[in-house]
Amino acid sequence: MRLASYNIEWFNALFDDDGQLLEDDGWSARYNVTRAQQITAIGIVMTALDADAVMIIEAPDHSGSRATVRALETFAEVMQLRARRALVGFANDTQQEIALLYDPDVLSAVHDPIGAETGKRGTHDAPRFDGVFRIDLDIDATEDLVRFSKPPLEVALRTHDGVAVRLIGVHLKSKAPHGAVDEAEVMRMAIANRRKQLAQAVWLRERIRGHLEAGEALIVMGDMNDGPGLDEYENLFGRSSVEIILGDGEARNLRLYDPHARGALEQKIGVAHTSARFYLAHRKRYMQALLDYIMVSPDLRARHPVWRIWHPFDDPKCWGNADLREALLTASDHFPVTLDIDLAS
Repeated sequence: MRLASYNIEWFNALFDDDGQLLEDDGWSARYNVTRAQQITAIGIVMTALDADAVMIIEAPDHSGSRATVRALETFAEVMQLRARRALVGFANDTQQEIALLYDPDVLSAVHDPIGAETGKRGTHDAPRFDGVFRIDLDIDATEDLVRFSKPPLEVALRTHDGVAVRLIGVHLKSKAPHGAVDEAEVMRMAIANRRKQLAQAVWLRERIRGHLEAGEALIVMGDMNDGPGLDEYENLFGRSSVEIILGDGEARNLRLYDPHARGALEQKIGVAHTSARFYLAHRKRYMQALLDYIMVSPDLRARHPVWRIWHPFDDPKCWGNADLREALLTASDHFPVTLDIDLAS
């Protein structure tokens, strides 16, 4: 079985309010890329992935007259994808949902949120992901009330052979200080954003620990917007969100594993895997970063899965296929990550 995580930049801008594709020469939300070009590119990439299930980060909006499921299933029908059934969890107001596209001939999937509902006051015990989490991340003895801007998607997945797996799709808050007007505000916003992101990671980690303690097969996948050594404020808090989510320092049976994350943690200088590529206008160059992960529980790691980042410059098969290489660069500023695993019981 192949599972994929793919952040598709501003996928929402490619659909009208009825969920129909805007396949025309109008500009997409990607720089210098038309809607038709981006739609075609995404179709080429998704066809090449040929995944049984794809966790889509930045899926089309689900609010008002717009519907994530309708848009994604329309896209799958147009592109004739196997993964043609869509699932969305708690909607958010960012126009960037977390959704799953899957092949109903191979597996079933339902949104299955865990945890108690909360009011505005929240709770210290990891609540449902659309609730409020109370946590004090520093030493000011003041609790923070934390909400997910994009609540993780919790999926109960079952193969047609009867194998059950828990999936959690994640898009953590970016640490970037968007809107800052001077250096002092950049620092203030960057620290505040990292605090919120770490609080979300702690919340997510508590949910992960519960699944692992229950002996459940678990996969956490998506855009963590973080990794070891990615910004200068990490040392203020001691560790990155990725380290928290993996469970570094906890008992082995309570840790998740991703080889790309493990490599980054063990070698912060030197060769590194990357899954995203952004243009920095002020530096007139591209920056690459490892932001996208597929983390698995110990029982799934024991099945010897194979991870792959579909990076057009780093993966020889992607580089050798000119159409796929160009499509990967046109479709999004992130590249897909896949996990091939034998889930036969």
